[in-house]
Amino acid sequence: ALDENALAEAWVDLGAQFGADAGSDRFSVSLRSLTAPDLLARAAQLAARQLADPAFPEAVWQRERERLGGQLREARTRPSTVAGEAFAAAVYGSHPYGRDTTVQTLARIGVDDLRAWHARLLPCRAAVSLVGAVNRAQAEALVDTLLARLPRGACPAQAAVPDVAPLAAARELSIPFESAQAHVLIGQPGIRRADPDFLALLVGNHVLGGGGFVSRLTQAVREQRGLSYSVHSGFSPGLHAGAFAVGLQTRPDQAAEAVRVVREVLRDFVARGPTPQELRAAKDNLIGGFALRLDGNRKLLDNLSNIAWNG
Repeated sequence: ALDENALAEAWVDLGAQFGADAGSDRFSVSLRSLTAPDLLARAAQLAARQLADPAFPEAVWQRERERLGGQLREARTRPSTVAGEAFAAAVYGSHPYGRDTTVQTLARIGVDDLRAWHARLLPCRAAVSLVGAVNRAQAEALVDTLLARLPRGACPAQAAVPDVAPLAAARELSIPFESAQAHVLIGQPGIRRADPDFLALLVGNHVLGGGGFVSRLTQAVREQRGLSYSVHSGFSPGLHAGAFAVGLQTRPDQAAEAVRVVREVLRDFVARGPTPQELRAAKDNLIGGFALRLDGNRKLLDNLSNIAWNG
């Protein structure tokens, strides 16, 4: 067995990196290694051990839980965190997308809960994406090694998750906070990633607020009125409808005016859409910049895993 120090030293000796992440829709692990055969094989074997056979020591979890709790307490001293939590609760309601970790919920999690969660990691649910100097046979052997220690067998059915409910009515929440900037979020449930209009909305939002300094919101809020340094809009689609949101920061005494301008721009954009010139410019910018999303293995892997995950 390896304790946490020995495990860290083992990764350093290999010159490799192993990590894990949990989001709203998926849990993922990542491995980055040199492709020298001896190093890659040892890195894959070590990753397989760490993925399948974690010890979850009580003392380590107690320490990590306290560290995470401290991070949560510190985050709640920032207005952006408070605004984001309130926005998510208002948009998603009781849907799992609206849930977030708190100090109180974190305190209720013990190592038995971690072990029960880990038992749900099954190879039959895994989508594995690889980028690097390996051929198909080597890639398949690498995947076999990575997943070899996890339990085999059929996948039990997972509990169905309901769709995100549309909002019944508009709401405006104003949360007092002693800060130099007011943090403003405006939005509602948006679309699923599988929505057939995803790409059209991606281009349309580039014109509205996703295109940086050339977007309509930036022109109206920043350039014409100086109400905010930056303003943006975007969708966050997942397996279920993620939020559409417009976000900005401004002086508290300017917040009402900034909200009025944003709503005005939104109404006009929904009613009229982009001009032919704006549409052409948005397409040219997205197409011209796409190569920058493929200029390294990490970015190639991100795109490949998105294809695997979203079908």
